[in-house]
Amino acid sequence: MDELPLDQVRTLLAVLDEGTFDAAAAALHVTPSAVSQRVKALEQRTGRVLLMRTKPVRATESGEVVVRFARQLARLERDARAELGMAAEGAGPVRLPIAVNADSLATWFLPALARVPQDPPVCLELHREDESHTTALLREGQVMAAVTSSPDPVAGCGVRMLGLARYLPVASPGFAARHLRGAPERDLTRAPTIVFDRKDELQDAFVRSLTGDPAGGAGPVRHHVPTSEGFRDAVVAGLGWGLVPEQQAGPLLRTGDLVLVVPRRPLDVPLYWQQWKLDSPVLSMVAEVIAAAAGEALRRPARGGA
Repeated sequence: MDELPLDQVRTLLAVLDEGTFDAAAAALHVTPSAVSQRVKALEQRTGRVLLMRTKPVRATESGEVVVRFARQLARLERDARAELGMAAEGAGPVRLPIAVNADSLATWFLPALARVPQDPPVCLELHREDESHTTALLREGQVMAAVTSSPDPVAGCGVRMLGLARYLPVASPGFAARHLRGAPERDLTRAPTIVFDRKDELQDAFVRSLTGDPAGGAGPVRHHVPTSEGFRDAVVAGLGWGLVPEQQAGPLLRTGDLVLVVPRRPLDVPLYWQQWKLDSPVLSMVAEVIAAAAGEALRRPARGGA
């Protein structure tokens, strides 16, 4: 494939960031016709449709590849200018978009970010997404790094293990007395369950590990509570049972506000850090801070494990 003209690549990115051709034209100080011609020229050069002409405009799978390239190019250009002392006056702080799951946000991730040096200033833009889906944001070029449960690197990204996030199956004492008086592998398929949202499969995976039924899962009564703190509080309130991060459940087990549904059967979720393969000092610095904090907050895999 021939080289990608930078003005066309930047125009494509502007259209996606602004949402429409007209808005991109205003941002680039060119006419809408010029924007349309550049995008069409880039599609002809690549031989692929890169944009879905919806409102707002969306990238196709091929378009996502070009978007990642455009964002990486912009990041490299900015870092190079900074190292050469050519940073534009009033350019503002370095913007660093990161995808992270809600439970990490509620436990160890924010304290880790507090350790990130602010010279030069870094503007952290966090995108909350389920750990099994954060790689989609990397693939689409929306973020530069992600905390994810996937060890398979997105194209153009590197991956390193952070550790194991341990979840404990818990319920309030009153709930357990009402709903969990027999064998857990039977009761948990019937009892009301707390789930984060419709992407949350942790409770089903845990029940399947007990029953050995790959088609089974938690009970049909499911309360959706889409915040980590709210999830914990819903379990404490007795609305259902659920898998709560060890850091949140531990103190409540000690006070008796929660009880273990199944003793000695935690669920460990491996977490990885994926980021663009860029020689970016800021991105590398943040990655080291996150890895160090994860080493303190998360469990380490057993020898010979992932």
